[in-house]
Amino acid sequence: MPNVLVPFTQGVEEIEFVAVVDILRRADISVTTASLDGKTVQGRSNIIIQADSALADVMHDDWDMIVLPGGLPNAHLLRDDANVKSVVERLRAERKSIAAICAAPTALAAYGITENMKVTAYPACQNDMETLQPSSVYMDDDVVEDDFLITSRGAGTAVTFALRLVAKLCGEDKASEIRTSIVA
Repeated sequence: MPNVLVPFTQGVEEIEFVAVVDILRRADISVTTASLDGKTVQGRSNIIIQADSALADVMHDDWDMIVLPGGLPNAHLLRDDANVKSVVERLRAERKSIAAICAAPTALAAYGITENMKVTAYPACQNDMETLQPSSVYMDDDVVEDDFLITSRGAGTAVTFALRLVAKLCGEDKASEIRTSIVA
C-alpha cells in the first residue's frame, strides 16, 4: 500500500486538503496528515482540522508521495519550513512523487524542484512561479504531470488533482473506479 504525507498549517485551503485525503483513502492509500506542530489547524474558511501527527514525528518515515495543499498563509508557511523542505528534497533524491496544488507549487519552485519542469499553480501565482524558477514551463491546464511532479491550479481542480494522484500511485483502473464511485 502506498504511503502519502500531507503536511499542512494555518490557512490551508480546506477543499484541497480534504479532497486529496478523502480520495486517496478511498483508494486504500495510507495517508498521514501532519501539521507543523501536531496541533489542530484553522483553515482559510475557519474550519478546524485535526492532524494525525506532528511533521517532525513522521518526516523520516518511508513516503511514496508528499502532497502540499494550497491556501494562504499555509503555502508560504510550508515553503519556509525546514522539515517540509527536507522531506521534499529527500523524495526528489529518491525519485518519489511530489505534488502541490494552488499556491503550494510556489514552495516547490522556491526549493528548485520545478527546474525545467512543466507546472501549473493558482493563476495569481504564475508570476511568482516564473520568478522563483525561470526555467519551469507554466501551463494553464487543471493538472500538470511531468515525471515525478504533479501540480494543480486550485480548489476547483482538487478532485481532478486527487484522482491524478491515485492514478500515479495505483494506476488508471483504480482512479477510474474511484471516479465512478464519486460520480466525477
